[in-house]
Order: sequence, then structure tokens, then C-alpha cells
Amino acid sequence: MKITNVKIEKFSAPLSQPFRVAFGVIEDSDSWTVKVTTDEGIYGLGSAAPIGFVTGETMETCYTVMKLFADAFLGFDPLDIAGAHKLMDSIIYGNGSAKCAFDLALYDIAGKKQNLPVYRLLGGTNPVVHNDITIGIDTPANMEAAARKFVFEKGFDILKVKIGINPDDDREALRRIRAAVGSDVRLRVDANQGYTVETALEALKDFEKLGVEAAEQCLPWWDFDGAARLKRENKTSVKLMLDESIHNIHDAHRAVQLDCADFYNIKLMKCGGLYYGAQIADIAEANGVGCMVGCMQENKISITAGVSLVAAKKAIVEADCDSFMFFKGDDDGIPGGFTRQGGIFHLLEKPGLGIDMDI
Repeated sequence: MKITNVKIEKFSAPLSQPFRVAFGVIEDSDSWTVKVTTDEGIYGLGSAAPIGFVTGETMETCYTVMKLFADAFLGFDPLDIAGAHKLMDSIIYGNGSAKCAFDLALYDIAGKKQNLPVYRLLGGTNPVVHNDITIGIDTPANMEAAARKFVFEKGFDILKVKIGINPDDDREALRRIRAAVGSDVRLRVDANQGYTVETALEALKDFEKLGVEAAEQCLPWWDFDGAARLKRENKTSVKLMLDESIHNIHDAHRAVQLDCADFYNIKLMKCGGLYYGAQIADIAEANGVGCMVGCMQENKISITAGVSLVAAKKAIVEADCDSFMFFKGDDDGIPGGFTRQGGIFHLLEKPGLGIDMDI
């Protein structure tokens, strides 16, 4: 089998409203969709969702890199996924979302070739994944209102709450959310690098009282030593998670060596897709670290891939694959991949990613 054509198209769907996190505001949801066609008539779809303050890519730079890959892959064997990553890495460093788009397309082709859904191709057996939904930074009153909506109207029982700008507002928002949704709803928080070791240690005490299970990326992405200190000095039951610090397998190894976290948040756009995402999960499992698969402003193509990875890997026990639900109408309009009832996702038993669209 050989790759005969690569097509790249822009995908746009409007967000319901801007989404604020500690290091910025996400106001649009543009991404790139890639279609990789083979000489056997099988094609695969992938998606790239660059975000400058996480992956170091813009839509423009991502497209330029994807065009380089498109030319390089003509005549390439799409089933040689390891070779594909070696080729992409030889062309350019980093650029995880551009690499992710091609990675996902190749896994989609491999699943179709073997007549297996991607989650089974990766070794999974259970297609059901329990997912959270995220509350962006707003006034404490508005965050409480969002929590009520997600729990009582949308049927979610795991909430991820963005924090990290003002610790006092963070505490007030979490107090209001816990009082509003009750004790049975699971809570985790994400500071997106907004705290210091000292402010985090103080906040963790209050988070524990409110039943918060995990705190994600309290410190700047580069501060592995600080993360290790925070974990050593954290005397609460709140687990510590790294996100922006874990881009690749080398970051995962470093975090293991320094004992920086209880969990890693794997994002396909950071690590370049399923190939390296699975390896990060294996590193975590071998060292007693748990994992979550998260997302950025992604559509259902890459979300399906992320959910598939959750279903396939033992170390991945949490899912934060919710971005497609923040488009107007609570969906991005892409059919297939999975069905959803509240926070329960059920992957389809269709070959590949099971996405019913073409470009």
C-alpha cells in the first residue's frame, strides 16, 4: 500500500463563547483536517488543532509544516507508522499538532485495512469511556451556574474547573460549585501554570476540604524541580497532574526520574498523535503514574482518537475530551466516532476512527 494523495482543508465551527484559562483566552476553534489517500482506495482522516501558547504553532505555521509532510509522504507506506514519525521528526522538531494530523490519518487507514476500530487496534477491549466537562474561568457566580447546567441539565458527574488567575476567586468558585452540585460529583482543577509552589500548597489544603481529587499543572511548564518539590511537600489527598510539562516521551521520563506528579495529561496535539501518546502511557504505567487524555480546541476527529487511546491503555484512567461540546449547538457537526449520553462516551465498532465524513 502506498500514499497517493494528501488533501488539507480548514475546519471551522464557532465556539458558543470565549473560553478563559489562566494563560489566555481561546476565542476561535479553527483547525486543519487532512485526508490521506492510498493506492488501494482506503483513506484516513486526521486533524491538527494548533494553539500558540501550548504547542508553539499557529494555524499558518501548522499549514506550512503540513504541506512539507504532504509532499514527503507521497509514495510512503501508510502502515509504517513508526517510520512516518521518524520521517516527520527528521523534517522538523516539535510541531505536535501538524504531526498528529498525519498520525491519526495513518491509524485510521490501518484500522480500515484490518477492519478494526482504532481502540481495538491499540489493544483495547471496552469501548465505553467516562468523560468530564470543563468550566472555564469566569466570575464565581457564573462558574457555579455553569456547574449546575452541566450536572443537572447535561448529565455530567465529573467537572474540571479552570483556576489559576486569582486564588481567592478560585476558592470561592469551588466553594460555590461544591455547594451547588453536592458531594457525589467529582471535581478536579486545572491551574494552567498560574500558581507558585507556595500558593499551590496553601490552595491544596482548601481544595482537599472541598473534595477536589486532582490539581493539574500548578506551576510553569519548565519547572520540573518545582513540581517535584510540590509533590514532596503536598500533604493533602489531592493528586498532582502535569499537562503542559509533558509534551513527549523524554518529558515523561524526566518527570518520572524527579517524581514530579501522580498523573500525566496526555494530549495528542502536544505529543504528535497516538504513536507517542501510547508510549507516554506505557512509561507512566511502568512507573506507577496514572494518566488522563485531554484536548485543546479540537473537533470530533481527534477527540475520537483521544477517547480511543483512553479505551486502549490501562494507565489512562481519566478522560477530558470535551472540546467539541463547546461549539454552538453543543457539537461540531462531524458524524460518527462515538455516541454520547451525558459524560458516557461509547466508541463505535466501525473500522478506523469511524468518522462518517469526507473532504
